[in-house]
Amino acid sequence: MKGLGASPGIAIAKAYVKTARIKIEKMMAENSEAELAKLFQAIEKSKEQLDEIKKITESKIGVDEALIFEAHAMILEDPDLVDKIVDKIKTDGVCASWAVREAADELAQLFQDIEDDYIKERVLDLRDVSMRLIENILGLKGFDLSSVIEPAIIIAEELTPSDMSRISSDKVLGIITETGGATSHTAIMSRVMGLPAIVGAVGLLNAAKHDDVLIMNGGTGEFYINPEAEILQRFEDEKNLQQEQQQALQSYIGVKTSTADGIEISVGCNIGSPKDLEAVLKNDGEGIGLFRSEFLYMDRSAMPTEEEQFVAYKAAAEAMAGKPVIIRTLDIGGDKQLAYMNFPKEDNPFLGYRAIRYCLEEREIFRIQLRAMLRASAFGNIKIMLPMISGVDEVKEARLELQRSMGELDNRQLNYNKNIELGIMIETPSAAIISDKLAEEVDFFSIGTNDLTQYTLAVDRMNSKISHLYTPYHPAVLRLIKLVADNAKRAGIWIGMCGEAAQDELLVPIFVGMGLDELSVSPPQVLKIRKLINGLNKRDMEQHVKNIMKLSNAESIFEYIKT
Repeated sequence: MKGLGASPGIAIAKAYVKTARIKIEKMMAENSEAELAKLFQAIEKSKEQLDEIKKITESKIGVDEALIFEAHAMILEDPDLVDKIVDKIKTDGVCASWAVREAADELAQLFQDIEDDYIKERVLDLRDVSMRLIENILGLKGFDLSSVIEPAIIIAEELTPSDMSRISSDKVLGIITETGGATSHTAIMSRVMGLPAIVGAVGLLNAAKHDDVLIMNGGTGEFYINPEAEILQRFEDEKNLQQEQQQALQSYIGVKTSTADGIEISVGCNIGSPKDLEAVLKNDGEGIGLFRSEFLYMDRSAMPTEEEQFVAYKAAAEAMAGKPVIIRTLDIGGDKQLAYMNFPKEDNPFLGYRAIRYCLEEREIFRIQLRAMLRASAFGNIKIMLPMISGVDEVKEARLELQRSMGELDNRQLNYNKNIELGIMIETPSAAIISDKLAEEVDFFSIGTNDLTQYTLAVDRMNSKISHLYTPYHPAVLRLIKLVADNAKRAGIWIGMCGEAAQDELLVPIFVGMGLDELSVSPPQVLKIRKLINGLNKRDMEQHVKNIMKLSNAESIFEYIKT
């Protein structure tokens, strides 16, 4: 059978079927006030559980992945849901559990016909939260994957974020679900956990049952139920080969990243908080290419203080012991909304009031962050990076605020690096096109390929109807990257990349040929990318870049690189 490969890796184990959740029956309430009391008690208990799950997910999986539980807590406060539940209890006289189910189903119904993976995930979030609420109303314990005590591959119709947070990684060897796509929570969290996963396996639960032997390849989406000995042996051989390859990568720890013809290229890491530093050090990252500072502002009821931010940045600087730590200034807005910041409602927030635009409007908030970064620079190699730059004036205004922040620290007689480097992310087409002018104002560039691709191609990569058009192999995207690299070299500044394309094994050789000095990737990818670069000859890659620049579409470029 076959589904959609969501997270690479091979697993062989018995099936563990995630059973269906409880069935809710319609019952009339004897006392509506008592049912309302049950509801609000369950809401508070659910919030406490979500807070605990969020903390567990942060430590087990990662800060980014834990944010979904912050969104779940917000659903519990959504008047569209809560008011509808209350109305059903008061007006229809039903019990609280049935009212929750009906209200959630009605809201989900509004979105069920929308063919958009992002919206589908929001519906799954709503179902996850409503089921938690029902379980707490009824005093029941939910399905818990941490109870898996023998090695198993989990099979289910779907897995919620709550389910994923409870997985015991030493017992759960893989996941196969009937629903979901490449952008589903299951897929994303599985990749971060390094857990093989297949989604969209239609007919799975009709074909497999508890304790059936399964073999799966999370890269290809291929899986077999009670396979023949020949197939089982083939997968065993593939699994052993992958393990040998992973073990071989350990020999690259402590080795410089350098092409065969002696060009050194740094391979750093993207992180969201000091908690991620352990993974960076374990995988021998050559620095922090992107510290997403906005995560320090999340899961809070108020803005982090200068001191709180200073402590986090200082921890990163000291842990990296002189290696570069590039901190991106507050990149909030778009899909990262914070209630206490009171962002205006926008029709298109990704093109609106966000990132540097917010910081230059809220300058005191900006200077608090800049002062924290500057103070941390006394303890290591801190660099400051500005996101979502579209023109020279924004850089000049930001540098002015940096100088003002330096003056404020001088008045307080605090130490900092007076020659701290200031760089920008190149993630808008306008920034790429005028990168020659921007290079005169900054010390470095870092290309954010996720947004640069999205904005260049006018494609919302979360929209399943057009997501196939989103590709960094498009000649327009690659030409912009080369233009930026060429302008950086002419200006004598260094250039890196921190988007997802930086760890694309087919594109990395092309970026080397374009002259990038640094690639920033997720920590588990460092050694793989280092090995790849160390086997390249930059001069050969330069010729390939010239050939690629002559091609007219993404398909021909992909085929050229692949061969």
